[in-house]
Amino acid sequence: MPAKTFSAALHGIDAKIIEVEADISHGLHSFSIVGLPDKSVDESKDRVNSAIKNSGFTPPKKTNQKITINLAPANIKKEGSSYDLPIALSYLLASKQIFFDAKEKVFVGELALDGKVRPVNGVLSIVSAAKENGFKKMIVPKENFKEANLIKNIDIIPIGTLYECIDYLKGTFFPKMEEIKEAPAEESVADDFDFCYVKGQEQAKRALEVAASGGHNILMSGPPGSGKTMLAKAFLTILPELTEKERIETTKIYSIAGKLKDREYLVTKRPFRSPHHSSSLIALTGGGQHAKPGEVSLAHNGVLFLDEFPEFQKNAIEALRQPLEDKEITVSRAYGSFSYPANIILIATQNPCPCGYFNTGQKECICSMQNILRYQKKISGPILDRIDIQVEVPMVEHEKLTEKKLSEKSADIKSRIEMARKIQNERLRAENISKNSEMNHPQIKKYCELEKDSEMFLKQIAENNSISARSYYKIIKLARTIADLEEEKKIKMRHLAEAVQYRIK
Repeated sequence: MPAKTFSAALHGIDAKIIEVEADISHGLHSFSIVGLPDKSVDESKDRVNSAIKNSGFTPPKKTNQKITINLAPANIKKEGSSYDLPIALSYLLASKQIFFDAKEKVFVGELALDGKVRPVNGVLSIVSAAKENGFKKMIVPKENFKEANLIKNIDIIPIGTLYECIDYLKGTFFPKMEEIKEAPAEESVADDFDFCYVKGQEQAKRALEVAASGGHNILMSGPPGSGKTMLAKAFLTILPELTEKERIETTKIYSIAGKLKDREYLVTKRPFRSPHHSSSLIALTGGGQHAKPGEVSLAHNGVLFLDEFPEFQKNAIEALRQPLEDKEITVSRAYGSFSYPANIILIATQNPCPCGYFNTGQKECICSMQNILRYQKKISGPILDRIDIQVEVPMVEHEKLTEKKLSEKSADIKSRIEMARKIQNERLRAENISKNSEMNHPQIKKYCELEKDSEMFLKQIAENNSISARSYYKIIKLARTIADLEEEKKIKMRHLAEAVQYRIK
């Protein structure tokens, strides 16, 4: 009779429970793994064989038997080395070398040739799936223990070797649970990027404050050296801290992508991803052979900074349409579709032309009009329509550069933003969203009350400028955020007027 253990397969940001069945029958020796495994899973036969042998048991290759391992359901692609441990245990059960009750237990871990259990990616998602499916215990490599222990109300058992795991299942070994301390303290951002060191650019600073308050995307345009990159890096210092829910979400993505740093088990800082403009479509949006999350998803709950925006590949820029609108991105491959969260704040920068000095009054532009138009057309209308705030960042006057007086500190701006976010959280809690930028049309009508003169003003703006429906509603959402910064319940004319200047040039 086949023996069975349980493991899990990553599917996007989530995981699905996998049954690992082992059957042994008489015949010429063979060891096969079925159930849509990839090359790394198929190679586990050799790792499992050596690990079992070096743990003191009879390995599959020492027997004259036909061994079949089935990973069910068979229509889900199985990738990675995390199935090594459950495959080894299933074989040992089927060959009657060990006996234990596999119910309510999920196993993951890569096996070294000497039987050591190595850490794997995506443990946080796997533990979440195990808990949701009613499993009581999760056996993980000891290096993954801290990460797995973030999920409560399920027993996490850390093991270091295959032999230790077998002894635990026999009841003769009890793993030592490492004491989990609180998540590491938030590292302060370098003082060099504090807003107080940014000279001038008051309009850009205000625009970034509005963007941080409501989670709005922003495009900054200006010549080289005007401070666009410094403003973008300073932006991280005014964002509110990650909530507990956001930390878990972000950690899941980094765990799946294998981006957790050594000894780091929880992401505590908002991500700031700054891919180079030569990045490919797959690097930006995700995909590849194993459909891993891309930069858009790695920036979830944080900032995606695209410097020199028009220099990115055209197809990569256009692929941002879905995540900017839906706050998630879907990667489709022949063997399935995977959805990754992408609730980001996009900060993009661009120059007015390829040389950077068109209409700046600083230097003479050396670009032909044809090159200027071609450069500016790289950012299509639909993409611009999805960017809430568009602001000019001119060169700073020399008098301001020599001023000794510092500007407003990031901490002071951050306190206003936190207050505005708190107002939004309380207002939108029933809608299961937290920021104004996430509101849909019915929610805008429900929560963005306009005064009569404000309605007339916005109607006139819309008629005179032939703005799209998307722009119309984005102006209202921006005005709602500006009102929240002033702790106003109703959207007033001055709030709309400021929002309009960020959308219509």
